[in-house]
Amino acid sequence: MELKQILNSRRSVRKFLEGKVEHDKLQRIVDMALQAPSSRNTRSTRLLVVEQRELLEKMSKMRDYGSAFMKDAQAAIVVMGDKSLSDLWLDNCAITATILQLAVVDEGLASCWVHVNDRPCLKDEPEGAKADDYLRELLSLPENYGILCAVALGYSDFEPKPLPEYEGEERVKWM
Repeated sequence: MELKQILNSRRSVRKFLEGKVEHDKLQRIVDMALQAPSSRNTRSTRLLVVEQRELLEKMSKMRDYGSAFMKDAQAAIVVMGDKSLSDLWLDNCAITATILQLAVVDEGLASCWVHVNDRPCLKDEPEGAKADDYLRELLSLPENYGILCAVALGYSDFEPKPLPEYEGEERVKWM
């Protein structure tokens, strides 16, 4: 698939078919994502692939908004950064997560990014428990790993609308 087609096809999908994603597809997605550039080539990004239905169900409860659909995903990839390797771990993770979502489309799958970094578990308690801490405990993650997001993925059970027309000067200025 050409990059233009991948970019035009990528949408946030929150409805997935039942079943599993083939391991070789997940491996190719991870391999592509780990080719993402990183600040000073620190390669600080770490990935955790979750396929276990019970864990996906528990991950879906990390927030009371924006993560419930994860229980129906066929897999999720947690995008983390080793903070001991780079002060720009968050930026490195964002680049990797973007490449990861494009790789998902290239493999004929769909995904949706679930923000974790510093997000509250409860929307009405913004200073309360954090999704990072919930996942860190649930998945036994090291303290020096910061968590940016979890990318839920699988075979889509949803036909998204086409992208809106290009807005031109509303979003791009030329000088």
